[in-house]
Amino acid sequence: MKLWPIEELPKLPKLNLAVVGHVEWMTFLSVEKFPKAGEISHGDIYLEQPAGGGAVTAANIASVTGSNVHFFTALGRDSTGKKSFDHLQRLNLNPFVAWHENPTRRGISMVDSKGERAITVIGDRLQPSGKDRLPWKELSGFDGVFITATDIVGLKHCRKASLIVASPRLGIKTIQESKIQLDALIGSALDPDENVNSSDIKPIPKLRIATEGALGGQAWPGGRFSSVKLPRNVIDTYGCGDSFAAGVTIGLAAGWSNEQAISLGAHCGADCALHLGPFKSLN
Repeated sequence: MKLWPIEELPKLPKLNLAVVGHVEWMTFLSVEKFPKAGEISHGDIYLEQPAGGGAVTAANIASVTGSNVHFFTALGRDSTGKKSFDHLQRLNLNPFVAWHENPTRRGISMVDSKGERAITVIGDRLQPSGKDRLPWKELSGFDGVFITATDIVGLKHCRKASLIVASPRLGIKTIQESKIQLDALIGSALDPDENVNSSDIKPIPKLRIATEGALGGQAWPGGRFSSVKLPRNVIDTYGCGDSFAAGVTIGLAAGWSNEQAISLGAHCGADCALHLGPFKSLN
């Protein structure tokens, strides 16, 4: 599959897009190398940001389209949840939050001098439910929705949009039991939790994409595609897959071909690798 140069892709129309998913308050730490057992290491750069697949995808959609994006999520009624909510608004998002009594999930991402990362998450993932008092009815007029976390009821609300794209982290069981056909399923072939076969899901998604980092990935239908050549060394790969998913969702919602949508996704993923953390605007 050919990747289109970013300047040759069609002009985007005005789109109404939303994301339904999770947030994790992440600490990003740049180190020369990962410490071995018993070692004391020193960090070079330290950042704290709301992240996780839902937040990263939503913020990238907002950045590429220049439009406010509805973001349906869940946060804990704690200081971390409040910080996350404030930061999400700074990312040109309209966050609609189901507030939980459980604490907001946190995490630590360490990245070494080669751009390799190691992530530890703390606490349970919070997700919005279709039964939460959120403006689910608005999705019926949307051009597209990307989903990382919700339940069957929430997924059925999302299906009222013209296009729905999901991550395997939504849960294969949730997808199966909803009996809803996804327009696209996008996951990482390098992540055991996201590497699934189309035959595992009924009905089969219209498009399935398995990314492979710097090697590009594969689409069904479509075949293999390459990655975008970076203008400089990788800084951090956190959020590259979610940024890729954002670009693909935008392209498909715009009515582009699969090849064009995947090309936009590849450019978004490559751009994310050039800074620490997933959001250039908050660095």
